Amino acid sequence: MAQAYMTETGSDGRGPERRESRLRRLLDSWRGDRGIWRRGLVLAALALLLALVMLTHARIPNRIGNLGSLTETFLPWLGVFIPVLLVLAFVRRSATALIAVVLTGAVWLNLFGGLLTDKAGTGGDLTVATHNVNADNPDPSGTARDVAASGADVLALEELTASAVPVYEKALAPTYKYHSVQGTVGLWSKYPLGDVRPVDIKLGWTRAMRATVTAPAGPVAVYVAHLPSVRVKMKAGFTARQRDKSANALGEAIADEPLKRVVLLGDLNGTMNDRALNAVTAQMRSTQGAAGDGFGFSWPASFPMARIDQIMVKGVEPVTSWTLPATGSDHLPIAARVTMDATAS
Repeated sequence: MAQAYMTETGSDGRGPERRESRLRRLLDSWRGDRGIWRRGLVLAALALLLALVMLTHARIPNRIGNLGSLTETFLPWLGVFIPVLLVLAFVRRSATALIAVVLTGAVWLNLFGGLLTDKAGTGGDLTVATHNVNADNPDPSGTARDVAASGADVLALEELTASAVPVYEKALAPTYKYHSVQGTVGLWSKYPLGDVRPVDIKLGWTRAMRATVTAPAGPVAVYVAHLPSVRVKMKAGFTARQRDKSANALGEAIADEPLKRVVLLGDLNGTMNDRALNAVTAQMRSTQGAAGDGFGFSWPASFPMARIDQIMVKGVEPVTSWTLPATGSDHLPIAARVTMDATAS
């Protein structure tokens, strides 16, 4: 029995030796192949083109169908082509293609590799969460209970309908003593709210608000926003003009904020890579990018492909950031825990 066991597990050393000999034979066959550098030139060109798109995405023009913003929205997903190209390079036995694919992989890792590590810390003064609850949510009461269970001290909800607001108010009342609803967005808090007002993001109706939350660690300005949706149309491309206009208005409001501690919660219908949100992203940090684990995709809930729901801060230090379980919405709720900057007040 002992002898049979040793043979099956390869503990006699022959298993690793066979693998090593196969690898050596593969390398030897490539070394003697004169066409190894001439084959796979098309594959190499495709890999380099992919790398070029990732490196120069900011230069892709938006004049035609907002192609640049569309590319930036799904930019991380370009990485799925790299393993495919790598396999094809081996199949074609092309050293040229293999080198090009490795370089492309290095570009992707340079852009997004930092998001693959867990940067979550411990501690923190305030937990915040945000959720686009979806106007057609079949279970608003259940959704409210789910997000309240996250332990958030401050909760923002977007896409509230007039008929659903009383349901959310009733379901969240046991957890949150203070709240305000402005138009289709609302803010619920365990701590007092002051200086509550709508924020004009150039839509003609209210889809953004601002409030001062008097937290134990000090006051913080909290903005809630739901920027206009974008659409991908065959004839018009990535239609985002109204979203872009509203993003600029939101950025101006945040830039004029007198408090130094600022938290932005909401559905911005755009990712941190999207240049159209520069008015906001240039002055704030993403909690997911600073203290998250992975990409934190939030939409669509059935198969998340992009993080268009955002928690951004300035004058506040992100400690950890995460995505919450699905509710009855087509978005996933997201949350973060932050530490107040003692020098900002």
